[in-house]
Formats: sequence, C-alpha cells, structure tokens
Amino acid sequence: MPGSEKLDVICRGSAELTIVAVHGIQGTRASWQPVADALGDEVRWVLPNLRGRAAAYRGTGSADYTLEKFADDIVAVIAQQVSTPETGKPNYVLAGWSMGVSVSLAVYAQLKARGMPVPRGLILMSGSPVLQQTSWFNETGHDALLQEIAAREQRLALINPADRDAVAWTWQAIRHSDQRTLLPTIDVPALIVHGSADEDSPWSHAQLLAHSLPHGQLRMIDGGAHSILTQNTARVAEEMRAFLSNF
Repeated sequence: MPGSEKLDVICRGSAELTIVAVHGIQGTRASWQPVADALGDEVRWVLPNLRGRAAAYRGTGSADYTLEKFADDIVAVIAQQVSTPETGKPNYVLAGWSMGVSVSLAVYAQLKARGMPVPRGLILMSGSPVLQQTSWFNETGHDALLQEIAAREQRLALINPADRDAVAWTWQAIRHSDQRTLLPTIDVPALIVHGSADEDSPWSHAQLLAHSLPHGQLRMIDGGAHSILTQNTARVAEEMRAFLSNF
C-alpha cells in the first residue's frame, strides 16, 4: 500500500454523514462531480482518484492495478479521512460507480478481514460483481487495447478521463474478476442504482447484485445507459437522498 503522499484525495462539505465515492476504470473523481453538486451540503464528500489517475500513485504494469491494490488505497483513504466518533462506528457510506462497484466490494472485504469498522451502507451504480462476464474491452494486445480505450472514452463522454496506459493495465488485471461469493457476506444496506439500457454492465448484473446481497435495494433508471452520474444526475441524487435518509 502506498504511503499517504501517494494518495490524491479532496474533501467537500462538513455534514455529519460522509460519502467516500469511488470512480470507474476510465474516469477520475470528476465523474462524481455532477452528483456531488446536486446533493450539495447534505453530505460530506471524500473524493479520491484511484492509482494511476491524476496525482495518485502511478504503477508500471498490470500487477500494480489489481482490485486488491485499489482497495488497499481506499482503505488508507478511509483511515485518514473518516473520523470515528465515541460510539466507535464511523458515520460514512461507501459509493462506487462502474469499476468503483468492484473496488467498493473489495474494500468492504478488506475492512472486515482487518477487523476495521465497515461502512454503514453501500451505494452501487452501473457495476457488476462478475467482470469476467462483461465486455468493456475486447482487445488483448496493449496497442489495440489503447485504441479501444480511446473509443470508449468518447462514447461515455468522460470528464477528465484517466491515463490510457493505466486503464489498459487495470483491465488486464481485473477482467477475470468474480466477486459473487463475497456478496452474501455483506451485512449492510446496499442501494443498487442501474440503467435498464446499460451497455457495459447489463441489467442482469444489477439483478444479480440485488438478489445476492442480503440487504440489497434495486432501483432501475428506465432507459438509462452506463453514464448515469452525468446523464441521469437528478434521478441518481433523488435515490441517494432517499437511501441516506435512513442513516
């Protein structure tokens, strides 16, 4: 796990409840900006850039970009940026979009394995617990994969997209991931928000999350594609607001 100087995090707001928000494979924390603006001061935001993105730690190959390495970094962010009140139960929710869902699941597993307090809830958007059954990219050679990454970047209209080499190494490291056995062990409320027309993580993957998580709550955005944070911001904020009102 890199030292704190390798992490790239900003915090917004001073509300009692914190959201630690994890972006996708080709994005940066800017992906969450529209929703953060929509919710305003209702929550405190902790917004990290994953390794290989912006000023965060930069690896040199796929071994530096596994879900476990990403989870290590987010656990460090939580330890630094989320205070523990006298009750001993940190008041935060972990949110992930796209690959951020996979990272969030890995973070929960690491926190539990280390005996650290887990989040009060999870918010999982446009993701999949079984990346080996997605087709985000099809090419395997690095140069061809870079071209495919550039095309997807344009299709998703990503704000401040990630470095393409880091994306390629990330996909090479995570594309065979299968987290289905982890889901029944997640004993906190989980909001799943997903577009019915998601072209990258099909609707069936959202259903799998909802059916396998003990406390999963599934919300469909009818006709929504993969980029719901930017294309369906108001609806996403509405669903998050309703979910967070329980904490």
